[in-house]
Amino acid sequence: MTKFTLLTAWGRAAGAAVLAGGLAFRLSAAEPSPGATAATNAVATAAVKKQLTGAELYSIHCNRCHPERYPTERTAAQWKTIMLHMQVRASIPGKQARQILQYLQENSGR
Repeated sequence: MTKFTLLTAWGRAAGAAVLAGGLAFRLSAAEPSPGATAATNAVATAAVKKQLTGAELYSIHCNRCHPERYPTERTAAQWKTIMLHMQVRASIPGKQARQILQYLQENSGR
């Protein structure tokens, strides 16, 4: 299996996850199967019941496109600049972007 194939397979599974704001994402352009739709609905229900943390949102959004970075790799100011850019680039809702930024800044260690 190629790296792209693995990412696409992962994207289909992770793409079924629904964020707290009700935003669903998929890495694949293929139409979801009926089973995937049922899984999406189940995850959506769970997401509504549980508010995701900044760390969880960070893992969900940032791992879609690149390897996750440690919060200690950047300063609080650098994370702010990065999040301003990535909020637009990755279409992250404002409330979730603020939660992610808060998590990164609190754990930046600088």
